Amino acid sequence: MTVLDAVRGSRRRPRVVVVTGASAGIGRAVVRELAGPGTRIGLVARGVTGLNAAAAEVRAAGGEALVLPTDVADHDALEDAAGRVEQEFGPIDGWINVAFSSLFAPFHAIGPDEYRRVTEVTYLGFVHGTMVALRRMRPRNAGVVVQVGSALGVRAIPLQSAYCGAKHAINGFTESLRTELLHDHSKVRITVVQMPAVNTPQFSWVRSRLPKQAQPVPPIFQPEVAARAVAYALRHPRRKQYWVGGSTVATILGQRLAPALLDRYLARTGYRSQQTDQPVDPDQPVNLWEPADGPDGHDFGAHGAFDARSHARSLQVWTSRHRRSLLGAGAAALAGGAYWGARHG
Repeated sequence: MTVLDAVRGSRRRPRVVVVTGASAGIGRAVVRELAGPGTRIGLVARGVTGLNAAAAEVRAAGGEALVLPTDVADHDALEDAAGRVEQEFGPIDGWINVAFSSLFAPFHAIGPDEYRRVTEVTYLGFVHGTMVALRRMRPRNAGVVVQVGSALGVRAIPLQSAYCGAKHAINGFTESLRTELLHDHSKVRITVVQMPAVNTPQFSWVRSRLPKQAQPVPPIFQPEVAARAVAYALRHPRRKQYWVGGSTVATILGQRLAPALLDRYLARTGYRSQQTDQPVDPDQPVNLWEPADGPDGHDFGAHGAFDARSHARSLQVWTSRHRRSLLGAGAAALAGGAYWGARHG
């Protein structure tokens, strides 16, 4: 049984999923995780070089792929892309929103056009994707939407105000929508996967006004860790949120318990932790307005420049996926201990 067969049991027709941001980073890793015989994946991103490479990987794994060069900030274009998927592959069963853009700079150094662009891609791109997915899923009363969120959507950090604001907004609108679906007794599911720092190519193409090269805040995880969590959420969408990585858990819980303390801590450490000791490459591409992997670009793949410092596994993710079994084992152990104590006490 493939990953996608498990979403709706024994349905014979091949599964159909759309992934935005599919050309690189987490989106690319998700595509690789889902690809296999019987899968049909609509690949949405701006960069055609990365999309074509992702499509080749899907086909090599035995699946089918449809390349859809689309800016998620353009609702009508995304609507057309969804229509093409259903025309060629059939009804969309799963929609995974990943695409985003960002900018590393103090708030006072960001222009209004830049702020608007990050918001349109990172926030409205998720809104648009969810809209076009639900427009098809609600009449069928079936389907799953997975939002790839971030710990920074719960606890903001300096130098990424536009990105953090957009990720906070995603949590807000998704929570509102989820309550509406529950009210309607809909069988359409929506869930959020809150990510830690991930080793993606974005740090090689993000617009930055920092003196040093931008980096994810350690600990850093490989994109495959994120992709496995997204695939699991697609199969098990009833949970409201999934937290990926111990750092995400610590960040979210820390924000709940001591937000003002975190403010002061991040004021002291947040600038340094988001920069390496290397100066910014003046020739580094910038993908805020145009894709870095356009017709003349190269395929960036899923991984960024921090492989040597990134974790390929997360004990927290494994524990979260198996929490029922672990709770059952713990309860059995406690019961056994109590029985032993009663017999030998």
